[in-house]
Amino acid sequence: MRKKVCSRVMSVATARWLVGPTPFPLVVSCPYKNAVMKPFHSSVDVRMSGEHPSVEITGGARERFLPSVTQLSRPYKPFPLVAWNCHVETIFAAFFRTTPDVKLRRECLRTDDDGSVALDWVSGDERRLPRDAPLVILLPGLTGGSEDSYVRHMLVRAATKAWRVVVFNSRGCGDSPVTTPQFYSASFLGDMRQVVSHVSARYPDANLYAVGWSLGANILVRYLGHQSHNSPLSGAVSLCNPFNLVLSDQDFRKGFNKIYDKALSKALRNIFHKHALLFQDIGGQYNIPLVANAKSVREFDDGLTRVSFGFNSVDEYYFNSSSSDSIKHVQTPLLCIQAANDPIAPSRGIPRQDIKENPNCLLVVTSKGGHLGWVAGDEAPLGAPWTDPLVIDFLQYLETEAAKAPQTGSDPGDNKQTLHHLQV
Repeated sequence: MRKKVCSRVMSVATARWLVGPTPFPLVVSCPYKNAVMKPFHSSVDVRMSGEHPSVEITGGARERFLPSVTQLSRPYKPFPLVAWNCHVETIFAAFFRTTPDVKLRRECLRTDDDGSVALDWVSGDERRLPRDAPLVILLPGLTGGSEDSYVRHMLVRAATKAWRVVVFNSRGCGDSPVTTPQFYSASFLGDMRQVVSHVSARYPDANLYAVGWSLGANILVRYLGHQSHNSPLSGAVSLCNPFNLVLSDQDFRKGFNKIYDKALSKALRNIFHKHALLFQDIGGQYNIPLVANAKSVREFDDGLTRVSFGFNSVDEYYFNSSSSDSIKHVQTPLLCIQAANDPIAPSRGIPRQDIKENPNCLLVVTSKGGHLGWVAGDEAPLGAPWTDPLVIDFLQYLETEAAKAPQTGSDPGDNKQTLHHLQV
């Protein structure tokens, strides 16, 4: 039974994961039919009342935030068969998870360097929600956008709680227009700053939050670290964050992970080919033939990304773009959720000590979950990821605390500053 499930999922679904509707021609047999899952042991020695031992929970904000996420008092039970292997769970979630049908309204935002990003808002929110409704910005993973199932599920769950939601589609992602010879990267925070500033100016009475997945989570955490006390966000959630891109790159080129590498490099090539004319006469260190035929994400980054953002080598780009060094500077309430068996965001890259020492951070690590999987919980196997209720409970708690914060002035920003000082 396991062999049939594994063969079917891996052979058909792998490249649809973050690649789009065109499948990557691939047939893979399953080498994991005799795999035995090892028991998960938490690195936390002292547990609070109500915390279940099936998850690892740590962080400097543990005592403060743990009571707000009641889901963690119940055991983490991955769905049988699907979750027996991290690759099966990762691919199953990408291919078989339902994608909610939501009408979106697109806004194209021109950036300071004449680039463009696309903001997808839930259609009708302007009429339904008050101006001070809490607002959450969603940041998808590499090549991802508002059409991805994990993004849609979070969008729907937040919307049902009367939250305003906007999906931040980076340059070239989610059919976002590309108007300059520059895409986005793990290192570049300019677009993130401008999007947050734009959204904040449009809804000055609302508290702002953000949720990021994978590379989007890496960008989000780096943004929080760089902005530190100056971030207008009242809270954030990071999921499947690779944290250490050097380690992720090493693992990406090993074993079955090469399949993900090929699928994602194909997605990057597709984005590039749509806008190849912008790079036709570009010179310098760019290696356009390498980019156009990139067989790996590393080749794409070496030929284009690291040059666009001023790095001498792809290794220098990965080292300086990792969010692991940003955690110590984060002053915004931050929930990080990881899976111990994530094949793309390795567990050993999680900056556990910095998270433990930061009074604003809470880390939750599940024993299984794969990458963007978490096929568990009440809606498994085809519904929303196990993480979604956890994320919303955390954000709702922060919003409730914001409402309790005393008003210190007529400027709506004063309320956010007061809450920030109370939390830190």
